[in-house]
Amino acid sequence: MNDKPYFSHNSAFIDEGCIIGKGTKVWHFSHIMSNCTLGSNCNIGQNVVISPDVILGNNVKVQNNVSLYTGVICEDDVFLGPSMVFTNVINPRSAVNRRGQYSKTTVKKGASIGANATIVCGNDIGEYALVGAGSVVTKTIKPYALVVGNPSKQIGWVSEYGHRLNFNDVDIAVCPESNQKYKLEDNSVTRID
Repeated sequence: MNDKPYFSHNSAFIDEGCIIGKGTKVWHFSHIMSNCTLGSNCNIGQNVVISPDVILGNNVKVQNNVSLYTGVICEDDVFLGPSMVFTNVINPRSAVNRRGQYSKTTVKKGASIGANATIVCGNDIGEYALVGAGSVVTKTIKPYALVVGNPSKQIGWVSEYGHRLNFNDVDIAVCPESNQKYKLEDNSVTRID
C-alpha cells in the first residue's frame, strides 16, 4: 500500500526532509536532495538532480537531465527543458569552498527555459518569459521577453501561451491562440484583459 500523495519510481532517491505535493511524479534515476519543496502536480523527468533547499511551485515540468542547484526557486507553471542547467556560484574553484555563498535565481510564474540553456546564477527570469534552446542567460530577463543566443539577447516578446507578439501602431498585440491582449509601454509588456 502506497500512502504517499505523489509517485516516485523505485530507482529515484528522495532524501529526508522533503515536502512533495499531491500528484507530483519523480521518474527514473532522479535525486531529490534534503529539504526540497516540490509543489503539487509537478513532473520530474529522468536523471534530474534537485539540490538541497530548492523550491518548486505547482505544476512545474522538469525534463530529463536537468540540474537545479541550491538557491533556485521556480514559481508555478515553470517549464525546464531537457538538459538545461542552473549555476549557483559565479566564480567556482575546486580548491575553494564557497558553500553558503550561493547566489539565488528565481524563475517566475509561467516562464519556459529551452533545452540545453544555461542560467548563470543571480539572474531572475520574468513571468512568462521564454528562453530559447541553448541560450546562456547572463542578465535578468523581463516578463514576457523572448531571449536567444550566447550570451542571450532579447529578440521580442511572447504571450502567456508562448506565441511571439506583434505589436500594432498603438503598441497593442493579440495572442493568436488565446486572444489575450498585451500592451507594450516603456519597454515592458503587460497583459491588459
